[in-house]
Amino acid sequence: MTSKLRQPGLQGASLIAITYVYFLIFAQFSFLTRLANLGVAGAHLKAVMAAMAIGGILCSLLTPRISRWPSPGLRLRAGFTLSGAAAFLSLLPLNLAGGIAVSFLIGAGLGVLTVTLVTHLRQWTGSRNPLLMVGLGTGTGYLICNLPGFFNSSAELQATVAGLMCLGGIGISMLPSPPQHFELMDAPSRPNHWFVAAIASFAALVWLDSAAFFIIQNSPSLKAGTWQGSAHLWANGMLHLAAALAGAWLLGKRGLWLVLSLSFLALGAACLLLLNPTQVVLASLFYPIGVSMYSVALVAYPSLLAPASSVTERGKQAGWIYAIGGWIGSAMGIGMAQNLGHVPPGFVLGAGVVVLAPGMFKSLRWRVREIALTTVVGIAAFCVYHLLPSSPVSAQLSQVERGRRVYISEGCISCHSQYVRPNTSDVLMWGPVESIQELRQQQPPLIGNRRQGPDLAEVGGRRSPLWLKAHFFSPAEVSGASIMPSFGFLFNDERGDDLVAYLGSLRTSGTVEHQVAEKNWQLPVSSIEQADAVEGGKLYVRFCSTCHSTDGLTGPAWHASFKQQATDLTTGTSLHYVLAAESIAERQAQLAQITKFGIPGTDMPGHEYLSDKDVASISLWLSENIRQPIENH
Repeated sequence: MTSKLRQPGLQGASLIAITYVYFLIFAQFSFLTRLANLGVAGAHLKAVMAAMAIGGILCSLLTPRISRWPSPGLRLRAGFTLSGAAAFLSLLPLNLAGGIAVSFLIGAGLGVLTVTLVTHLRQWTGSRNPLLMVGLGTGTGYLICNLPGFFNSSAELQATVAGLMCLGGIGISMLPSPPQHFELMDAPSRPNHWFVAAIASFAALVWLDSAAFFIIQNSPSLKAGTWQGSAHLWANGMLHLAAALAGAWLLGKRGLWLVLSLSFLALGAACLLLLNPTQVVLASLFYPIGVSMYSVALVAYPSLLAPASSVTERGKQAGWIYAIGGWIGSAMGIGMAQNLGHVPPGFVLGAGVVVLAPGMFKSLRWRVREIALTTVVGIAAFCVYHLLPSSPVSAQLSQVERGRRVYISEGCISCHSQYVRPNTSDVLMWGPVESIQELRQQQPPLIGNRRQGPDLAEVGGRRSPLWLKAHFFSPAEVSGASIMPSFGFLFNDERGDDLVAYLGSLRTSGTVEHQVAEKNWQLPVSSIEQADAVEGGKLYVRFCSTCHSTDGLTGPAWHASFKQQATDLTTGTSLHYVLAAESIAERQAQLAQITKFGIPGTDMPGHEYLSDKDVASISLWLSENIRQPIENH
């Protein structure tokens, strides 16, 4: 095996594959899972991931300027050492500070590793078929990440394997390489604006890739149709490998811009197809093709194709590409996915202009008059359109009607139904049943058939406008089990308030009678017997403390808007709801009713989706821990 790795090319392909596996399966995947298992979420998670980006950007830019370690091999081994150490440290029970430190180390290690590898890549690939070796290394890295046994393994095992592979990278980099003779510059000289265009194109592609990856990973229906199941994973892995090899071949035959253009067309198609959950299988075919093609170019361009007058200049170019195109592009893509939950078609169009424009420039630059005439006509049409009086239709719609349009346009029906199924537990959880005739009167009907989130048929009678607004801004903070992305951007204009008004209108004439039925509900005896106060305390922290503790994320943020201030149940202060029961058992029953269905007329929601056992455990913990303050009250 060692003798094979000494062959020109395979050493470089192996180093590329290890780097990609570390970045994809650990830095982008298992490390985030580890953080989630450790309870790092919300603003804390953003701080941790920001540390990784800072470490990556700093070390990408500083590595070419470090003169202390002139040996490329020594510098590469330093990058593998930092990266491997971060992987092993992530196995520890990290707190917030520890998570930030390890995250910064991941970014720093990758910054040193990637820039060093591409700056001196010919040292490990040789001068014979270096592009093929880049394609083979990239495709193999993606294939390894998609092996079902590896992809589906625990975050701890993935981190361990990533760390061990870094140790392997150190060993491979120490193998003697045969001397290679090649010219430094492999491409004709281009003005600086071509290099800037390349950075912008890579940033746009990484942006699209990161956004699509985050959306798929955080949407169960999309995830099930893309990389869940052995068949999907094997198909993805083989597509990645084939696309990487094809991309390397096209780079040598047709150049950078064709590969980036093809990559955009595949990634852009995948992002648009993801807007429709029924097209997820087709999107899963385009996505790996686009990703692998630009990934090959991301390695090959700074190492083999970008013109440079010295090794130092080549390193600086690589640093700028990875700092801006890689780290900043990735951060922006994830941020857009978190805030919007989808990739807007307008952004896909803008990214297409950035990526496709350089390749089209050469063919269009001799048609200046035609372009100028088209521009003048376009500007004139734009001005005429905006000078014409706008249609008064939208002004004639009520706020609820406008909100219903927002509900449809944002695809809420993809995750929420509006149909309480008769003769099921729906009736107790969500409210009275609408008749088929009432449902048919809707234009269009919004019954829905998916329930990644709760049913919304009676949400206006179960959630206050304030709760709905706070939930749109930070779903995971307001509801501990929520996988819903933030829709806070809707409140940049009137769409957010319109959507809240529409949801607030979703209630039927039977809502009041249903609230009476809720008051008559009692915990089953079997659930009371199974109640666990310790487990109840954990559930309280996850679902309730965001409002009912001084360090909660929701209560302090919306303090001034509450109808009645949320009770700090850890101290008993600010109690606005007095429990009349005297015994612990009676108080537990009353607290269970509140936990299950909330308090009508306040912003206190119910937790209808919790099992009776969970409700019993929470109410038992509450009855034991707030007993004295209630007596004093």
